[in-house]
Amino acid sequence: MKTAGPTTSPHRPAQERSPHATRFPHGHPADDRNAAEGSGPRRCGSRHDSVTGGGSGGSGARGRLAGVDAVRGLAVLGMFAVHVGPGPRPEGAGYVLVAADGRAPALFTLLAGFSLVLAQRGQDPARRPDGWAGRWRPLLIRCAVLAVLGLFLASLWPGILVILAFFAVYFLAAEPFARLSTPVLAAVAGVSVVAGPLLSFLLGPVFGYGSSGRGLVPEAADLASWSGLGTAVCELLLTGAYPLATYFPYVLAGMALARLCDVRERAVARRMAGWGSAAAVAGYGSAWLAAHAFGGRQRLLEAIAVHHPEALAAADPVGEVLRGQFGAVPSTSWDWLLVADPYSQTPLETLGNAGVGCALIGLCALAARHALGGRLLRPLTVLGAMALSAYVVHALVLAGPAHGAASWSAWLAFSGTALALTWAWQRAWADSPLRRGPLEHALRLAAEAPARHDAAGRRAGHPHGGARAGRGDAPAEPGPGARR
Repeated sequence: MKTAGPTTSPHRPAQERSPHATRFPHGHPADDRNAAEGSGPRRCGSRHDSVTGGGSGGSGARGRLAGVDAVRGLAVLGMFAVHVGPGPRPEGAGYVLVAADGRAPALFTLLAGFSLVLAQRGQDPARRPDGWAGRWRPLLIRCAVLAVLGLFLASLWPGILVILAFFAVYFLAAEPFARLSTPVLAAVAGVSVVAGPLLSFLLGPVFGYGSSGRGLVPEAADLASWSGLGTAVCELLLTGAYPLATYFPYVLAGMALARLCDVRERAVARRMAGWGSAAAVAGYGSAWLAAHAFGGRQRLLEAIAVHHPEALAAADPVGEVLRGQFGAVPSTSWDWLLVADPYSQTPLETLGNAGVGCALIGLCALAARHALGGRLLRPLTVLGAMALSAYVVHALVLAGPAHGAASWSAWLAFSGTALALTWAWQRAWADSPLRRGPLEHALRLAAEAPARHDAAGRRAGHPHGGARAGRGDAPAEPGPGARR
């Protein structure tokens, strides 16, 4: 039977759990090194350098991708903190968890859009596939693999809300927007920050989710019936834990940032750090003013008394309602759109989280420009490059021996193990395509398999394969996948 979400550990009282400890399952699952590979050696140094973050201190090209992967590595550690760490309390070391709560999934999604543009920027126009099949087939294969992985992991009930199926939808939806001009894309991204949450708010009651019932994730069992399939589609688009309506704005914002900001330039990276910080202050600060200076919190308490009376006994009724919604914005008061609590998925939270992501990209890009900074960031860079593998492995561990783990020691164990294993993997396979990570490489091979088949056919002189090639056929240049 499908439940509203993972339950708390039987070994730990529910009140000690993080309000959102089971609701953020991330890794940047679908990048699989697109950023490093797509940017090309002429722009970003060698592929190996872009992954490791090594190189001379003045190498802005190398620092660009190392910085992006380092931010993703930070997000992976934030994911571990939310999934297996203690509850986020604003005191002492608990501020680390407060900082990660709600921002890590947004950061992964923002980086997904950023990396998509980096990958396209590095493609040789002469080698870009023609026709619908050439453009969409690799994307469809990649998204199908992510969706299957997501459904499988969710069916194991690892105690987290698995995001991979949502990422499959994000990447499918992003393809048409990648063809927009930069000014139009930036405008669409800005509008989506408001329009997406507003659409979710307005359509919630239409689907019967005005005050409760959101925050689910699709599972394999949903595909067994037409009604289950419809529910899964609704969850992916509107009512799930990470629906397209409220998380896709992060993808668009990341795409717009990558188009507008060439972080190879020191001045641009500095501006990203500054403007990102300003956006974060604007988003979170506006929410605070709306709640405390303009009476928003009092109006929310009045709405809670009518629509969510069971939450009034909690120390924080507003947070209690959001926990019941698994992060979705209730549709019982317009003032819900003015909060910026973790996972509230409002315009102000989206602005604040996107600002944090922009600032981190700029800061890490600046740090990675220098030899010392690159060396210090390198463990995070390698972890970020293998985020899909790290995510899947950690979900499997949570579904098995570590189910219900929630302590500082668990977070340290997950983080240290992930950093050590990804470092060891990258060193062991440094001269192989497997250096990207096992699942990243497998995903790339699956997506490129049709292109390799077509390339083999063209080399043999037949569009459908090389088995019938005659001995007199001249050798052809390798196709796009033949050098792998």
